[in-house]
Amino acid sequence: MSTASQSPLGRFAWPVVGAAAMRALDQHTIETLGVSGDLLMENAGRAAAERVAAELPQGGEVLVVCGGGNNGGDGFVVARLLHLQGLPVRTVLLVDPRKLAGDAANNQQRAKEVGVPAVATGWRAPRRGVIVDAIFGTGLARPVAKALAASVRKINAARSRDVRIVALDLPSGICADTGRVLGVAVEADLTVSFGLPKLGHVLEPGRSQSGRIVVARIGIADTAPGIEPMAELWTQAGAGRQLPGRPVAGHKGSFGHALLVAGGEGKTGAAALAAEATGRVGAGLVTIACPAGLNDILEVKCTEAMTVPVPDTSERAFAAGAEPLLLRLAAERDVVGLGPGIGREAETLKLVRSFVPQLKQPVVLDADGLHAFADDPARLKTRQGPTVLTPHPGEASALLGRSPSDINRDRPSSARALAKVTGAVVVLKGAATLIAAPEGRLIVNPTGGPALATGGTGDVLLGMVTGFIAQGVLPFEAAALAAWLHGFAADRISERSGPAGMLAGDLLSELPVAAQALRDAALAPPEETGLALRFPEP
Repeated sequence: MSTASQSPLGRFAWPVVGAAAMRALDQHTIETLGVSGDLLMENAGRAAAERVAAELPQGGEVLVVCGGGNNGGDGFVVARLLHLQGLPVRTVLLVDPRKLAGDAANNQQRAKEVGVPAVATGWRAPRRGVIVDAIFGTGLARPVAKALAASVRKINAARSRDVRIVALDLPSGICADTGRVLGVAVEADLTVSFGLPKLGHVLEPGRSQSGRIVVARIGIADTAPGIEPMAELWTQAGAGRQLPGRPVAGHKGSFGHALLVAGGEGKTGAAALAAEATGRVGAGLVTIACPAGLNDILEVKCTEAMTVPVPDTSERAFAAGAEPLLLRLAAERDVVGLGPGIGREAETLKLVRSFVPQLKQPVVLDADGLHAFADDPARLKTRQGPTVLTPHPGEASALLGRSPSDINRDRPSSARALAKVTGAVVVLKGAATLIAAPEGRLIVNPTGGPALATGGTGDVLLGMVTGFIAQGVLPFEAAALAAWLHGFAADRISERSGPAGMLAGDLLSELPVAAQALRDAALAPPEETGLALRFPEP
């Protein structure tokens, strides 16, 4: 697993860590690099105080709700610094003060000495202002205790248009490693993460509970010997740097030729969407191999793509006799995308199981193309060429023999497990799509949302991955880039028209425009790139 400094994207990619790695980096910074924990806490509090002050509405007040650990200590620093700026601020400590120790105890005392008002019991939320959640940090690994859960609910109940919630490091009640809610969790408008983003920030439901995320660089080292991040997250500029070049002297033959094996009765739209997406991301030539009985339909639907009719069954599905022609077509092209709309006729699935392992070109599999290997996913490992799989959790569950709920319970482990058993790059779709490589590298995609929950968007994604590979982008990077741009285009549409009502076809015309926005971000100086949706440049 690569770190920020080792990543091919360098400072344009964030390492994403879990609780153990973050503790180890903190310890390394203090014990090996000689930076005191007190200084790190001061830096964290200062960074958070700046954000809280920016969120505070005119005439509002700040309430800092502190727990008994270092997160509470960070909260006391925030309170002291805001008080010294003349802002109205109160603190409440949810544990016995005698249980405070170390830097947290020192900072509570400092807040007391400068005159920060403290509320002992029966605290009330401000009617207008900011509540700072400083109850738990990244170390919580069990459900929130009953007494503290009541305070979390009280914070959430106070959240309104006039009362903003700012969480320190991680919303209290969110697991840093999985994003799961541990009983109950704070619903933040803004989260100030210290050092690095955590998996809990980027996996649902933690991603939604975190609101906007700002990563504060407080002096904790990003790397240390023997400490590996759990994943990687590309920024907008990082994604833009992965886009393939477009030389002025290039021609359609310069940008690759993709073969799509797609379409079935009632599902010619899947083939058409995939084909147009392949071209929209820049592939020079696209050929659709389709059942002969559907060729006339796809010739009308797909003006820019070529079509080749292949032997079909009486149900207008791919027949076993199509294999020799498909092999010849594939041999003349750079990449094969297979699956959209092909159906699950026994003869078609048998064809896929025989055809795919013989290909030496990169293959991208989706939908019913994945279903063909549900009984023997390890068969894909025998392929000579690279493979990319783009399953949703239901398809991943069939390949791994697990329930969809098991897949979603630990999506990073599920994606890595499927990549390992198949030897393929896996794009596990869903809220916070994951891209896993067989050797364990994992990328968390920060783009996309509920607008993508409509039929056909997966066909678009398959076409995008296929199109990028056709242009020479390596399969892992092509998969991650396609997921980033796919979600980014949907986000841009959502900003204009809301989270519902987007059709898969709407993505197609947005793709070139969204890609140009990524190119512009890649060329801009880092200080001008701003936030990449949720995360700035490291």
